[in-house]
Amino acid sequence: MDTKTRTTVQDQRLHDREVEQSLFAKREKIYPREVHGLFAGLRLTAVIVLLAVYYGLPWLEWDGRQAVLFDLPARKFYIFGLTLWPQDFLILAFLLIIAAVSLFFFTALAGRLWCGYACPQTIWTELFIWVERAVEGDRPHQIRLDKLPRWSPERLRAKVLKHTVWILIAWFTGFTFVAYFTPAETLVNNMMDFNLGSWESFWIIFYSFATYGNAGWMREQVCTYMCPYARFQSAMFDDNTLIVSYDGNRGEPRGSRRASEDYKSRGLGDCIDCTICVQVCPTGIDIRDGLQYKCISCSSCIDACNDVMDKMGYAPGLIRFTTQNNLQGKPTRFFRPRIIVYGGILLTLMALFAFTLVSRVPVGLDAIRDRNQLFREAGDFIENVYTLKIINMDTIDHDYSIKAEGIEDLQLSLDTDPVAVKSGQVYNLPVTLRTEEKNLMARSNDVIFSISAVDDPGIRTTERNKFLGPVE
Repeated sequence: MDTKTRTTVQDQRLHDREVEQSLFAKREKIYPREVHGLFAGLRLTAVIVLLAVYYGLPWLEWDGRQAVLFDLPARKFYIFGLTLWPQDFLILAFLLIIAAVSLFFFTALAGRLWCGYACPQTIWTELFIWVERAVEGDRPHQIRLDKLPRWSPERLRAKVLKHTVWILIAWFTGFTFVAYFTPAETLVNNMMDFNLGSWESFWIIFYSFATYGNAGWMREQVCTYMCPYARFQSAMFDDNTLIVSYDGNRGEPRGSRRASEDYKSRGLGDCIDCTICVQVCPTGIDIRDGLQYKCISCSSCIDACNDVMDKMGYAPGLIRFTTQNNLQGKPTRFFRPRIIVYGGILLTLMALFAFTLVSRVPVGLDAIRDRNQLFREAGDFIENVYTLKIINMDTIDHDYSIKAEGIEDLQLSLDTDPVAVKSGQVYNLPVTLRTEEKNLMARSNDVIFSISAVDDPGIRTTERNKFLGPVE
């Protein structure tokens, strides 16, 4: 290889490295500026309420037990006065579907409100940012602190204190998560006795690490690169969706000026190019560049810009919740096919969920016919054998009476009546049905088993099955 060719290859390799570095740029830390205003107050309220609910529910008692507890070993989900079992999977399915459709509905209506005000990543990031501001100061102080030498005493003290508080919050978050599956008091006692289970230790450590990493270090990167919602949200947006937007018609051309200056004579718009909207953004975007997938609709830029407009004596709303149609001078249609369809589906699902919950009976019955023998002939009688699986899904024990009907002169034979079934127990009961052959109208006949609680006749359910005979 001659010198000219070698130089060309080296230049190409240098160019490739520069391209690679540009594609995989190192993350620049974002220092969100503190902001006050209407939306900041709403976000603060949401953070406090949601954190209080999350951290407080495991310590709330209801009828002598933990109010919200997902007892996996016992296969019981306690939600205040409601006890759910694996057989209540339909209720859980309705909840998950309602949550998904709600996300579609509210996104189509008003953008990423979930991301800005209720997403766990946003909630805990806000909490960690509050701690950071309390320890390191506001945005300018944080920037100055990070420019100090790494082992500077001032910087070291602030960083150690901040990360210590972060780790404590993260640990308590992981502990609280596990307390939804193991009673909080039991969990505390086990920790005090150094008798914590292996799975409990794992999940406390796992969620502590996840909280510390996501809210303390990764922050906006979770929203930008890890959350799939940021990628497919545009499929739910249209020109009538309320989004955080910059009014370019009013703000451009932007430029600095004094508050008393006649800026319109200079041909300037209302934007004074102070970049405060960029400084308060937790994802570091410039909302003036238009709709971006990194925007989480936290509305910090709205509060910040309104504050600047107030100081300048301009009308608020240069950055506001609005629609693309409104910015283009077109009418906005809130009631449109997309909203009507999503809303209709959501209301239907909620109605079905409410009906399922209200009509839920805390007893399950499954009748399984003996398949080893189609039927037995005992003189003039035909017999079928079944196994009844009785599931007591109530919080107390019950005695159940059992009946069978559907064929004339049908006789039910069972070992005990009524049948005592403890709370949460699955009781297998062998039973025999018999009737005279003359009562059978076909080879396969419908029979209905019914079961009801002796102490509460309202707890009742039925199960349909087949009675087979020799009739041709």
